[in-house]
Amino acid sequence: MKEICGLIKKDMLNLSSYKISLLVMFVCVLAIGGAGEEMWKYIPIVMTTMTGMIALSTFSYDENAKSDEYVLSLPVNKKEMVIEKYILVISMALIGGIIGFIITPIFVNILNNIRADNIINVDYNSLLYTTLGGIFGISLILTIQIPSIYKWGAEKGRIQMFILFFIIILLALGIAYLVTHNLGININENAINAFFQKFGIAIVICLLIFMYYISYRISYKVFKNKSNI
Repeated sequence: MKEICGLIKKDMLNLSSYKISLLVMFVCVLAIGGAGEEMWKYIPIVMTTMTGMIALSTFSYDENAKSDEYVLSLPVNKKEMVIEKYILVISMALIGGIIGFIITPIFVNILNNIRADNIINVDYNSLLYTTLGGIFGISLILTIQIPSIYKWGAEKGRIQMFILFFIIILLALGIAYLVTHNLGININENAINAFFQKFGIAIVICLLIFMYYISYRISYKVFKNKSNI
């Protein structure tokens, strides 16, 4: 665990160069949130996406500096290196979601004081599901992209991930169209909403654990079998 903490510290020092960029993006997020009556709902999604994608930039740092070869000369193994990356990206995505969830009501309250003629009422239940949706969305991207980066490198892995993600979206849309049109199956949206209101959080958590576990196993297998490191 000491080795993993050291690797996290190394990556956090690399990410310290993003302080100004994060501040600028944070201001931009708030500006977007105040641009329209409904835009504030997307603050948690944007915050989660920002922090999750910034965490991925550590792969580029390591690749450019060829730090993997150096790190492996220390008392650190490949398994610990992969685990550290997943701890980092998961933590960053969660932190982004939590920050977004906390600052949204504060921001809305400020807007209500400025624009007294246009009061916004925050639905905390809806805000929670929006935050979870943002975390799930960025996690889906991360669980696909991290193994791609380990396999093809930071730049090629990013391209491969977008291709794969595009294929997944096309398949999902194709299946949805087939179910609703060709097979004539009617989807009861009220029943689906009621189901997710009751079990939504548990389902999202279970899916996140499953996705990250499968992604980790693939990443570790790829990284373990790399002969050039």
